[in-house]
Amino acid sequence: MGTRPHKGLEIDGFTLGEQLHKGGFATIWEVTNARFRTPMVMKVPTILDGDDGPTIVGFEVEQMIMPRLSGPHVPRVMGIGDFDVMPYIVTEKIEGGSLLDTFLKAPLPLSDLIEIMARMVQAVADIHRQHVIHLDLKPENFLQRPSGEMVLVDYGLSRHAQLPDLLAEEFRIPMGTYPYIAPEQFLHCRDDPRSDLFALGAMTYALATGKLPFGSPEKLRGVRKRLWRDPIPPRAHRPELPEWLQEIILRALEVDPMRRYQSAAQMAFDLAHPAQVTLTARARKLKQDGWLQVYDRWKVARRIRSFRPPDFIGAQMAAVPIIVVAVDLSPEGEKLANTLRRQIKRMLVTEPDARIACVNVIKTARLGIDQMTDDHGTHLHVARLVQLKAWAEEIELTEDRLTFSVLEGPDPGQAIIDYATQNNADHILMGARGHSTTRRYLGSVSAQVVAEAACSVTVVRLRDGQAEAPVETAAEAEAVS
Repeated sequence: MGTRPHKGLEIDGFTLGEQLHKGGFATIWEVTNARFRTPMVMKVPTILDGDDGPTIVGFEVEQMIMPRLSGPHVPRVMGIGDFDVMPYIVTEKIEGGSLLDTFLKAPLPLSDLIEIMARMVQAVADIHRQHVIHLDLKPENFLQRPSGEMVLVDYGLSRHAQLPDLLAEEFRIPMGTYPYIAPEQFLHCRDDPRSDLFALGAMTYALATGKLPFGSPEKLRGVRKRLWRDPIPPRAHRPELPEWLQEIILRALEVDPMRRYQSAAQMAFDLAHPAQVTLTARARKLKQDGWLQVYDRWKVARRIRSFRPPDFIGAQMAAVPIIVVAVDLSPEGEKLANTLRRQIKRMLVTEPDARIACVNVIKTARLGIDQMTDDHGTHLHVARLVQLKAWAEEIELTEDRLTFSVLEGPDPGQAIIDYATQNNADHILMGARGHSTTRRYLGSVSAQVVAEAACSVTVVRLRDGQAEAPVETAAEAEAVS
């Protein structure tokens, strides 16, 4: 590196200001540039004269990955500098600070814990959708925007499914932050998104109990025993924690990745719908497993060289999809609702593990809420919820696979889109009327959802005189309105 960072340095139009942070691997500087009004920071690797191979390669990885990421959960990249002069990455400055101070205040009240973890899991789900596994999740690497969104930083140990894994090619030692590193990372696996879910489980445990599930090992060999040793159950530290939260935490901390959540979207869904969490023996544990169970696992772990490899990220995320079905519960929509139910059953043949989120939208007036009780004095929201559950009875799924939500808003299409986004839906199934003014109205809703939803959409509708609704592709649905 021919140039060293210092205050006042000008490089590629960027002028360095105050040094904001000095770590073992990089320094962070305030920077300005006449082309950008956004507050910015520059990250420069700390490259010494000795053996800095991991630092150099890790920074190369970060320079490869970060420009390929987008959205509110990653910092926007403004510039990248080559190693021949001075390597750097300039990004927007996230004003909210990291979550480290929050973790130091643990244990947190349950409501605060759930809100924070839901935002953290949402951020991880977002980068997974963009084919990136972080592999170094820890409180310091979560920043929070003033608007509340979590932002993930520090991609020096990350893996992009569509790029060469330079760290795996050049180094043979496991890398990560030891309190949060997953068992398979100890076994040199760098291509499993479920490793990030293990780290999320460890952080949830810390926020819930004020303790780390595996302590703070300072050497790599201290990580090895998590291949056979289970953590103390969170409720043993804090009995008032609900069983469903312990179920989520211990599921995320399973040694075998196949027994964990298979995607961040699934974990986010359970955090948002605690009543739907299926409770197992994990939820009721109040002490660690006995020495005989641990000894049996130790004998098995001695022979383990790897776990079942994951599918590529996209396929793995779709392994247990979340399907949102928007149901019209009006009398004139009965045939269409029946057709939607038949379509859900057909989809479950090809996706037998899918979770179905049933929604109905109450359209509210722009200047206030429309009449919210029926002629019998029943609240409309409650009545719709009862109808929605009755509609779903013939789907014949267990309670943990079905959720029901009645949404309210002046724009039904936007309400469906927002719900699907917040719940990391993989697919939306909805209907469009086949005739008259209602067709024009509901058709425009379906076209809006097709055009703006972040996931795939299937639209069905009844044509005039038809009893069975055809299934439309997304392209066809765009012409429905």
